[in-house]
Amino acid sequence: QVQLVESGGGLVQAGGSLRLSCAASRSILNVNAMRWYRQAPGKQREWVAVITRGGSTNYIDSVKGRFAISRDNAKNTVYLQMNSLKPEDTAVYYCHAVIIGVDYWGQGTQVTVSS
Repeated sequence: QVQLVESGGGLVQAGGSLRLSCAASRSILNVNAMRWYRQAPGKQREWVAVITRGGSTNYIDSVKGRFAISRDNAKNTVYLQMNSLKPEDTAVYYCHAVIIGVDYWGQGTQVTVSS
């Protein structure tokens, strides 16, 4: 069993920044891809960003140039740096990984951006 624990959410004004963390209970060194998703009220969960084992990254168009995903394998942690936040970024943010064929999700961390 693997646990993913997100932290770093909160309330911020539009234009502000937050850094989310996702700490895994085991090594992520060999995990192919770590992802962040988000779910806004009344909407489906959507993929936000991915980082591969090799360090390649990709983002949903709406956050490109504002968000940056990174990983620290030594700390078993993935980060999501969020800059120039907008009210439409308000959502619960979830960390996700597939490890040995099993989907793992964190409990989520709330991000609220006020206008």
